[in-house]
Amino acid sequence: MFDRLLEWDWETLIFLNNLGVERFDAFWETITKYPPWIPLFIIFFVLIFRAVHWRQALGILVVLSTMILFVETLTNLTKLVVERLRPNNDDEIRMFIRVLRNPSSYSFYSGHACMSFSITTFVYFFVRKRFRWTYLFYIWPFLFIMSRIYPGVHYPSDVIVGALVGVLSAWIFYKLYTNLILPYLTLSHP
Repeated sequence: MFDRLLEWDWETLIFLNNLGVERFDAFWETITKYPPWIPLFIIFFVLIFRAVHWRQALGILVVLSTMILFVETLTNLTKLVVERLRPNNDDEIRMFIRVLRNPSSYSFYSGHACMSFSITTFVYFFVRKRFRWTYLFYIWPFLFIMSRIYPGVHYPSDVIVGALVGVLSAWIFYKLYTNLILPYLTLSHP
């Protein structure tokens, strides 16, 4: 069973990676970085402050920052424990894919997928009732994870697991906020 999953992982990576067209390389290289997404982060910030009372918004931002630290730490620890080579560093598969980047860190699971899905899901939980179109925010993490497969630095399983861990982390931190912090903030303002 595990061997079949690894085979699927390789075949899917080779298929998706080889869909790449050279003239789009610069696009994928750009969106795989965080700075181009700063306007989206500003929108997240503004929507949080428009959706809830400013005290609650500050609490949300503190919890969001804590979640980001948690997700980054968990991702890095997992990579050190699992020690899965990235496709671009694995000689067995490297010859079958287009490699645009050569990071040397480990692959499992994708920090980009985990971080983008955790942030998006966490923000979505707080603004979804006030702004119904916020499901469109998920365009970011989906593009972000494709930007990890396209240059050959992650397997599909890396981004799938990263996305799932990100969503689960967002849910846990949302529940921590709503059950432990929000009651205190609600009582403290008139």
